[in-house]
Amino acid sequence: MENSVINAVTLAGSVGELDFSMLSLFLRADLIVKSVIIILLLASIWCWAIIVEKVLGLKKLNAGAAKFEQAFWSGVSLDELYNRTGAQPKDPMSAVFIAAMREWNRAVSSSAGDPTASVSLSERIERVMQITLAREMDRAERYMTFLATTGSTAPFIGLFGTVWGIMNSFQSIAVSKNTSLAVVAPGIAEALFA
Repeated sequence: MENSVINAVTLAGSVGELDFSMLSLFLRADLIVKSVIIILLLASIWCWAIIVEKVLGLKKLNAGAAKFEQAFWSGVSLDELYNRTGAQPKDPMSAVFIAAMREWNRAVSSSAGDPTASVSLSERIERVMQITLAREMDRAERYMTFLATTGSTAPFIGLFGTVWGIMNSFQSIAVSKNTSLAVVAPGIAEALFA
C-alpha cells in the first residue's frame, strides 16, 4: 500500500503526464485492487461462458422436446415410439417417457394377470417419472448456483476495491499534506476503476 501512496505522490507533480486509460489504471493500481479486478474479470468470463452454454443448451432442449412431442402426438403406438427413441434419450421429455415405458414393460412382463398390480404399477410409473424429471432438472440447472452467488457477491467485491482505492487516495493526501486535485485524482481514478 505504501508503494501505491508513494507512486501517487510522485506522480502528483506531473498530472499532465498521467495516463488514465484502463490498462494504465490497472498497472498503477495497488495489489489489492489488481486482485479484485482480476477476480471480477475471471468470474465475469466464467459467468458469460455459463450463460452462453445455458442459452444454447435450452435451445437444444426445446428443439428436442418439440420434436419428441410431435412424434408422441402423431398417432404412433407407444411401443414403436419407445423403440424409435432408443436407450439414450436426447431430451428430458423423452427421458421421462423412456423411464415410464421401461417401468411399464418391466411390470407387464413380471406380473401378468394380477389385478392389484395395476394400482401399484401406476404409482411406480409416477415415481419413476418424478425421479427422472428431478434428475433431468438437476442436469439442466447445473452451475445456476454459481451464477446466483456471483451475481449477489460481485457488487460487494467491486465495492471493496473502490473503498481500498479511496483509502489510498486519502493516504496520499496525508503523505503529501496537499489536497490538490493532482494528489487526489490518481487514487480516485483507481477507486472508480475498481
